[in-house]
Amino acid sequence: MNVATSQISAKSAGAGKTGGYDREAMADCIEAVAARQDKQAFATLFDYFAPRLKGYLMKLGSGEPLAEELSQEVMITLWRKAGQFDRKQSSVSTWLYTIARNRRIDVLRRDRFPDYDPDDPLLLPSEAEQPDEAVAAGEREIKVRAALETLPEEQAELIKLAFFKGWSHSEIAIDQDLPLGTVKSRLRLAFRKLKGGLEGTV
Repeated sequence: MNVATSQISAKSAGAGKTGGYDREAMADCIEAVAARQDKQAFATLFDYFAPRLKGYLMKLGSGEPLAEELSQEVMITLWRKAGQFDRKQSSVSTWLYTIARNRRIDVLRRDRFPDYDPDDPLLLPSEAEQPDEAVAAGEREIKVRAALETLPEEQAELIKLAFFKGWSHSEIAIDQDLPLGTVKSRLRLAFRKLKGGLEGTV
């Protein structure tokens, strides 16, 4: 352990003994990780934040296994992207909790829309539209609405709840009094029908 790391660890240990959170010491740690991949500084950050991130994610509604997994992913992100941290913009805790929250949102979206591919050409935003393209966009919107109307009512209702209201699969299952597996299978089938109906039209 070099002198700089020893000083960082001592400051962090002192904060822990008083039950406080030393913002500057933690910022020093992450900058040490960014500058020279300092493993001792990373260990200090991991020991302090990993259990707190797990608790935070569980309070947001994640189960313990998922919270454990996500908290570790956040710490891996810290190790890989420590150089992106700017102590002038935020504290280490704010930076990490934001990453954790966003990572959880990504997982929820993946769970909610299992067949959604953000790179699907049908779903990518177009460049600035020319007048004729604006007309085409209007026509596409009509076709999308028409495609939705071709779905069975039970599937269309779930699409509305998932897309337009942003409900999770679990919330939909409770509201519709359906098994969770049924909700997932109906949404998956609805997505496939919509995509099939829109191929070559949008």
